[in-house]
Amino acid sequence: MALNRKETAWRKNRRFGEIHGGRSKRKVPDSILRRVHSLPPPADGAELPQFIIDNPSRQFAFPIVESQIRKALGRLPYSDTARITHVWLRRVSMASYRAGRVPFAQFLCGSGARIIVLYPWPTDMLLRFGRRRPMARLLREYSPWTEDLVLVEDRWCLRWTMDALRAFYLNHLLLHEVGHHVDWYYRRWTEANRRQTEEAADQYAVYWSKRAPKQYHDRT
Repeated sequence: MALNRKETAWRKNRRFGEIHGGRSKRKVPDSILRRVHSLPPPADGAELPQFIIDNPSRQFAFPIVESQIRKALGRLPYSDTARITHVWLRRVSMASYRAGRVPFAQFLCGSGARIIVLYPWPTDMLLRFGRRRPMARLLREYSPWTEDLVLVEDRWCLRWTMDALRAFYLNHLLLHEVGHHVDWYYRRWTEANRRQTEEAADQYAVYWSKRAPKQYHDRT
């Protein structure tokens, strides 16, 4: 499943101007870890993954719903997803978003839980970069989903459609975090090998997104 670097251009550990575009460092806030460790283990025979769905604040919304996520996971090899215990659609505050502390997604594990966390998107459908025009290389990384670069209140932004946003979540963010889940069983994660773990998750997302094209415009 080795892919060349052009096919894995998207890197999720970058700070994009005024927001943090991607998954956060593996050292996550204690409040998240406390909630992870407090989750009861799924009951024997329970359908996995279980869903935790927060009510997003007024300025944010989740572009995908539980049924879409289950369909997307169902298209992957069962061995890759069977041990994912939870999918958490997690609320964020505007203060955290503006401070650049909000990732797109995370994979968390602890106390028997294996959790994919997906964060909501601003309801204005904009991905903000800041006052400086983003480099062409960065824009190419988003080009599979949108190329609509606009200036809003003196800030460069990419404007998204709902179809593109669903595709980004289902065929990239979700698959990337499943890739981390798969990789977690094969290597010990350290700061030294973070680049390798990110590349493995990127390759997983690219590989399986090409084999599940119907996910792009799946509204149900």
